[in-house]
Amino acid sequence: MKALISTLSIFSMFALFSISLVTSNDSVDFDSFLRCLPTHSNSSIPIADAILTPDNSSFESIYQLRANNLRIFMSTTSRPAAIITALHPSHAQATVICAKRHGLQVRIRSGGHDFEGLSYTSDVPFVILDMFNLHSIDVDVASETAWVQAGATTGELYYRIAEKSNVHGFPSGVCTTLGIGGHFSGGGYGPLMRKYGLSIDNVIDAQLIDANGRILNRESMGEDVFWAIRGGGTTSFGIILSWRVKLVRVPPRVTVFTVPRTLEQGATDLVYRWQQVAPNLPKDLFIRIQPQPINNGRNNRTVRVLFIGHFLGQTDRLIQLMNTSFPELGLQRSDCLEMSWVDSTIYWAEFPNGTTTDVLLDRVQVNRSFSKSKSDYYKVMIPKQGLETLWEALMDIEDIFVQMNPYGGRMEEISESETAFAHRGGNLFMALYGVTWSDSDGGINATTRYVELSRRLYNAMAPYASNNPREAFLNYRDLDIGSNESDETDFKDAREYGKKYFRNNFMRLTGVKGKIDPENFFKNEQSIPPLPM
Repeated sequence: MKALISTLSIFSMFALFSISLVTSNDSVDFDSFLRCLPTHSNSSIPIADAILTPDNSSFESIYQLRANNLRIFMSTTSRPAAIITALHPSHAQATVICAKRHGLQVRIRSGGHDFEGLSYTSDVPFVILDMFNLHSIDVDVASETAWVQAGATTGELYYRIAEKSNVHGFPSGVCTTLGIGGHFSGGGYGPLMRKYGLSIDNVIDAQLIDANGRILNRESMGEDVFWAIRGGGTTSFGIILSWRVKLVRVPPRVTVFTVPRTLEQGATDLVYRWQQVAPNLPKDLFIRIQPQPINNGRNNRTVRVLFIGHFLGQTDRLIQLMNTSFPELGLQRSDCLEMSWVDSTIYWAEFPNGTTTDVLLDRVQVNRSFSKSKSDYYKVMIPKQGLETLWEALMDIEDIFVQMNPYGGRMEEISESETAFAHRGGNLFMALYGVTWSDSDGGINATTRYVELSRRLYNAMAPYASNNPREAFLNYRDLDIGSNESDETDFKDAREYGKKYFRNNFMRLTGVKGKIDPENFFKNEQSIPPLPM
């Protein structure tokens, strides 16, 4: 969305606002920042049309539109000095050059799904570089590749691939409004991960803006930086403009299923067995489990576990495979649905049956909520006693959801040093724990209670999860595992969260950071610091 205002009017509307902020940081000169922008951007597409300041009527609505966690949005009092809704790559370059020159921090937002809101909040004077308008997708079926700009969503990517081919897809997230820029950079996973790995395992080139405003590709950035931005989070190293990805082959028809089982129906034994089976199934089959507390009548609490499957093939073969590998689940033909791969992305996103693929073009998350999430990796099976602990915690907490996603397959074959994403072989599954609540549950005033509930479950599972370090998934960002101040990156503090997110790759990431951004311009509360000299 454009802010149809002239550069001159920007200066005047911003004057009072700049005076109030400069008093808290004498090194920040907002007027000079605004004057700087047009001198470093493409004049044929005026950057004035991309600048929103707090006095603009669209400022707050655009800020809120992609601030998806109401816990963060409602609790923060900070607002950016400006939002640059880039309409051309040069607008992003100019933002970097001018922010660096005039003492502003830059926060980069693609889809606004950062679980801790680091793409749209800061405690120091900052601007948001919003990549949402840069969302072109160029699919080339002949070469089985695509260029995807950072502001595109996963849903748009799926839709554009399906426009060109019914036998190609891409391994990426279940949520269809995820911004490609951030989602890929932290790894990016979905139902194709056991067959094809993560999104970043299928990235073959990229365009990155560095701290000097240069646009680099794989060759000019060098293999170390290209390694780092695949799984290390690009916002520590630069601004991702676009990714070139390798499309993957999918059959014309795939099969999906959802089988619910309660504790009374033997869910404990089934989940215990799932831990043995799911990581060792053929790569074409992915089965997520999703335990959730429910009321089974007369105020009796129990847990229902959903077994949600995705098979790159048809029902007949799937039934044969399940009868051999996981007969205990009792999968029936009536449980299975055959559809195209692109329709399976709609199924996984939990849209109603019959929803057309046009829904993939809806780019903004509609149902926002207050939330707090945490993650774990499991290298050994949770014993049945541990599962009982999990069920008790779920029934006690109630307002919580858990997802467990199996590893194995292609994830087992890729070494932890091949990309910056280190959670590879040796993992049985990865877990997401999340609490969500709404205004009717107390809204922002209930934050302390719900955050503590998420920590209670996390602590309950500590005996069974990975340890030394207790690993975490970057895309499920969690400031509880360690953080820095908005404008500081203490190496000791960074190592605390860095080891959990990146394992043994953390030190190499700090070395890459020292080469491409030695002055540490690109920073946030969980960024990678330069390696100390």
